[in-house]
Amino acid sequence: MIISASTDYRAAAQRKLPPFLFHYLDGGAYAEHTLRRNVEDLADIALRQRVLRNMSELSLETRLFDETLSMPVALAPVGLTGMYARRGEVQAARAAAAKGIPFTLSTVSVCPIEEVAPAIDRPMWFQLYVLKDRGFMKNALERAKAAGVTTLVFTVDMPVPGARYRDAHSGMSGPNAPLRRMLQAMTHPSWAWDVGLLGKPHDLGNISAYRGSRTGLADYIGWLGDNFDPSISWKDLEWIREFWDGPMVIKGILDPQDAKDAVSFGADGIVVSNHGGRQLDGVLSSARALPAIADAVKGELAILADSGIRTGLDVVRMIALGADTVLLGRAFIYALAVAGGAGVSNLLDLIEKEMRVAMVLTGAKSISEISAESLVRELGR
Repeated sequence: MIISASTDYRAAAQRKLPPFLFHYLDGGAYAEHTLRRNVEDLADIALRQRVLRNMSELSLETRLFDETLSMPVALAPVGLTGMYARRGEVQAARAAAAKGIPFTLSTVSVCPIEEVAPAIDRPMWFQLYVLKDRGFMKNALERAKAAGVTTLVFTVDMPVPGARYRDAHSGMSGPNAPLRRMLQAMTHPSWAWDVGLLGKPHDLGNISAYRGSRTGLADYIGWLGDNFDPSISWKDLEWIREFWDGPMVIKGILDPQDAKDAVSFGADGIVVSNHGGRQLDGVLSSARALPAIADAVKGELAILADSGIRTGLDVVRMIALGADTVLLGRAFIYALAVAGGAGVSNLLDLIEKEMRVAMVLTGAKSISEISAESLVRELGR
């Protein structure tokens, strides 16, 4: 096991959360090989230690999409974040804003756009899927624009849901799932009080706002299955590129040719991602996929990366492999589940401290100085 603050938060989250929620967050697709490789491949990358470099002046700041970030980190879109802490999307967004980094609201969040955006003092990002219900997509984009969302993150690696077998075992889906979830909540009183009772309404806020009726957890899996669109192609994004006048990021790129297609399409950025190992098991880890993609498109658009990032050292590794910024997913949700927004703030502070140590001892005084030279070897080369 790789020891980190995220590991400690994960263990505490497993104790606090009902199993159906913990395993929905923690699990991956099929046999979860890619899920494990995301973490292991990244941790296996050796940093190149340098000393006596006069590191008295150090800056983690970076620029992305005309925003100044205190460090090259953003919070990734995670569905059902509001089920892990009371109004969890609001708490996480506030922690990110206080740290000076972006928060990305998921399409399938508990808290709707209109609840989260006014709660923070910096613009947030919004994640959207290509769905069969184009009316919902148009409605979500209009509401995001009205709320002052600056950056659209478009997830394209989910034309069909991945096979996540843990969900059937845990009670998230499968026979008697509602009853099993209720029994689990009863045996986890801290969560049941804070989120189960005081965190209502437990619905998909963005979808409910569009439908005009409650879309609860019981409807969640079915709604997703009915609305994901396996016919998706680049042409389906053209009207969105025309409608959305802010930065547009394509999330779910693992192949250099797809990255080049994103450049041709006119995307402002990509996220090198395998959806945290939750879609197609057996694909490359993000760490292995990133160098070739960076070789193909570096400088033509912003390169973001996620999947497997648990520490500040991992952030430095991903930047050295070619990313401009990284997205944190599971790591911040574990912390949120344990201690709410304070947990997310603590995790971000620890990641910053870990990054500072790594930069001092690899001789990088700024984010722009983190490069392949910061590594002993580059994974996948």
